[in-house]
Amino acid sequence: MADPARRPIRELSPELSNQIAAGEVVERPASIVKELLENALDSGARHIEVTLEQGGVGLIRLRDDGRGIPAEELPLALRRHATSKLSSSAELMRIESLGFRGEALPSIASVARLDMVSAVPGGSAAQLVHGQLEPVPAAHPPGTSVTVRDLFYNLPARRKFLRSEKTEYQHADEVLRRLALARFDVALSWSHNGRVVQQLPAAADTAARERRLARLCGQPFVDATLRLDFDVGGYGLSGWTGLPTFSRAASDMQHWYVNGRLVRDKLLTHAARQAYRDVLYHGRQPAYVLYLSLPIEAVDVNVHPAKAEVRFRDSRTVHDFVVRCLREALGSGSRAGALPADPPAIGASSAPVVAGAGLRLWDAGAARLPTGQLAEQFAAYTDLAKGAASADTRLPDDEEQPLGRPLAQLMGVYILAQNARGLVLVDMHAAHERITYERLRTAYAAGRVVAQPLLVPMTLHLGAAELTIVEQYGDLWPQLGIDLAVLGPDTLAVREVPALLAGGDIGGLVRDVIAELREHGRSSRVQEHIDALLSGMACHGSVRAGRALTLAEMDALLRDMERTERSGQCSHGRPTWVELPLAELDRLFMRGR
Repeated sequence: MADPARRPIRELSPELSNQIAAGEVVERPASIVKELLENALDSGARHIEVTLEQGGVGLIRLRDDGRGIPAEELPLALRRHATSKLSSSAELMRIESLGFRGEALPSIASVARLDMVSAVPGGSAAQLVHGQLEPVPAAHPPGTSVTVRDLFYNLPARRKFLRSEKTEYQHADEVLRRLALARFDVALSWSHNGRVVQQLPAAADTAARERRLARLCGQPFVDATLRLDFDVGGYGLSGWTGLPTFSRAASDMQHWYVNGRLVRDKLLTHAARQAYRDVLYHGRQPAYVLYLSLPIEAVDVNVHPAKAEVRFRDSRTVHDFVVRCLREALGSGSRAGALPADPPAIGASSAPVVAGAGLRLWDAGAARLPTGQLAEQFAAYTDLAKGAASADTRLPDDEEQPLGRPLAQLMGVYILAQNARGLVLVDMHAAHERITYERLRTAYAAGRVVAQPLLVPMTLHLGAAELTIVEQYGDLWPQLGIDLAVLGPDTLAVREVPALLAGGDIGGLVRDVIAELREHGRSSRVQEHIDALLSGMACHGSVRAGRALTLAEMDALLRDMERTERSGQCSHGRPTWVELPLAELDRLFMRGR
């Protein structure tokens, strides 16, 4: 086939350049809603109204009461790379505004009919109509109104790729909800096809914020969350994270905000998944609304055309900080009966989490157990009453015993107990499994990772990029209990592995660790394998269903649950106990009707 005739190099027209830029910025109506709403927030708006028609394809109108745009600057607002948010390259690494590129408005104007009216406080209003070069006088209060009509009217091929009106509106509604969670101090309302969807007043205090949270995420989410407030050495993590019992099949309720910016970040999502690793049932997803704050210079927001992603200067520190904070919150909140009905924010006065101080871990003493003996040493937890006899674990009354006093055992599987609120049902095997698992983990950590030399070193054939990762993270491998040696341009020898994993798939493990290091700059794969093995040992070493327990043994198990972190779930993520309040029991028997 003959090559096509060569075309001369020439500069693209402004119209074509803007349409190309719109391909990155304007994907669908929801993209326009996001850009306009971020501009309004950057202008200092305190009240924002959004009107949508036909899913946003027919009309998007946003009105705000921000600082406005002077009449003489309105034409500049529609020119590419014209912005009031940056003036020097030094400011590019210290961006505090949500927008900064000066591409949104000209990109939108190149694929839709855009009109804009604006007024500054104390000044006259001006309007710039689509197709006009100069603004004309208009009547408008201080602030700005932007109207976008007929999206992709001049690009019918792109319009064909839009989905149904219902689908496009759902995407726009999701953006509005997510941004409404970013700024509780701003009143926000929106309507679709003449019907008011949400009217959210500004929320100044915690109660008002949780009312907005309930309207956007649902009251069940608010009722099943832990409120966080960590602030350590310039890093902060606040917001709400769901209890493991409020898990979901999809990741649709995972909201991350970095310095007030809505983001979808793989590193943060991975950190949250790590924190929930051993408290969620298989395949379930955590739910959370979390706000990460860190120094401006520690994060680069200029890495994605739609500003949906960020890059951290020290990703490992950020990852570890998030994991530690969430594990601290989950450890405090999912300990059996640990939180009152209206808990204070967790971490508000905690010690530095990054350094590991203040983390409440199960105290298993200073035992350093040989790896091969872990199962035998801890599987001997057969006399539960012995712990009760050796120490005064019973507290004065039911108020101080969240799981209450044991009453009986049901079918050799469940413990029935009475607390100050009603009836408590405990799955004794699942509860004992969590207690044993936490003790195993702590004992193993106290002995650190014990490495075992392989009788015959294993050789792996890897690519050049993978060997580069091996050498780049050379100091990390001994910490994981793995000894590696590069034998050639494509050959790696594995000489030592963690003793607990010596009988497993060593080659697959090393490759998984390398893959995680390439993607995240860190790896938890070894720890995951060790935790899975300890979880199996805890399961087999725990009290079995069908075994009859005395009241003293049941009481000892309940008290151990109250002292153990994450005792609300077993190591496989199943719940260990449920509570039936007296009011619920009265409802079942129709008492008081």
